[in-house]
This record gives sequence, C-alpha cells and structure tokens, in this order.
Amino acid sequence: MPAANDIRKGQVIKFNGEAHLVMETQHRTPGNLRAFVQMKMRNLRYGKSLDQRFNSTDTVEVLPTEHKTLEFSYADRDAYSFMDPETYESIELPASLIGDAKNFLVANGKVEVLYVDGKPLTIELPSSVNLKIVESAEGVKGDTASNVQKPATLETGLIVQVPLFIKEGEIIKVSTSDGSYMGRA
Repeated sequence: MPAANDIRKGQVIKFNGEAHLVMETQHRTPGNLRAFVQMKMRNLRYGKSLDQRFNSTDTVEVLPTEHKTLEFSYADRDAYSFMDPETYESIELPASLIGDAKNFLVANGKVEVLYVDGKPLTIELPSSVNLKIVESAEGVKGDTASNVQKPATLETGLIVQVPLFIKEGEIIKVSTSDGSYMGRA
C-alpha cells in the first residue's frame, strides 16, 4: 500500500471502510512538527466532503478504478439503461446512483461512469447538454426593459428560466452543474 505522500488528486482510497474520491492534497511541514498530508475527499456513497489529516508515513489503501463512457438508452421505472459503445453491452444502473442527473439524460447522451472494484459508483455528466423545450408560455411583446425571464419545461421534465424570445420547440444549451440556461444550441 502506498504512503499518504504518494496519494494524488483523482484517486479513490478506502477510508473508514468507505470509498472516497481524493479532490485535493497538500503536503505540509509546520515549523518544528512532523510533516503531514491534508486531504480533501468526498465519500462516493453519500456525497459528503471531508478534510482529513494523515501522517506522511501512514499507508493508505488505493482502490482500483475504471472510467467508462456509456450512452443513455432509456429509463424504466427505477432503473436506467445504458449501452457501452465499444462492446454494445447493455448496462442497467439504479435510480439511486443516477440521482439528479436524470434531468439531463437524453437518448444517446454520453456520460462518464466511475467504476470502483468493478461496481459503478458515480456518474459524471458533460458540462452542458442540449435539450428541447416542450412547453413555454408566450413572451409579452415590448417587455424588454430588463432581463425578463419565463419558465420553460424541457423534454426531461426539468423547468428552466429562459429569456422571453425563446419559443416552444427550440433546442437550448443547459448547464449540468446548476441547471441554468446558457444559450441557444
């Protein structure tokens, strides 16, 4: 097992029996004290972040990881079906793993899935996706004095605030980090 000094950002380690993604590491040597490594990590099961201090000589278990790019096929109640574009294998992931990412999943949309010990643990979306507006109220003509926005329902069911000139049936770019309107696609 590697020492805490050897752990880098992006690795998955086992801490307190749980898988944690290392988000940042800092090696510190304060004055007359022993060196230590300060790690900021996120629990992959619960999503909670924590800061942990390790002695620089502590050993840490690094878990084997694998990233796979999958294409979304369809949703079926509490399971989401994806296809591996290399092997054409169909993979089902539970709704609990997908979480709020369901608002950004469209047919043939690509996602990055992190596998730890052969089990899918997290799903990463692209920074933005293109979605079609299925319902939107008409804008009031001449109401352009300020940045007036109206709600629009997208094909995935997500409701986004858009400018008045956006109409039903248009395709817009939406940020996956906060679900905000970014522009026309």
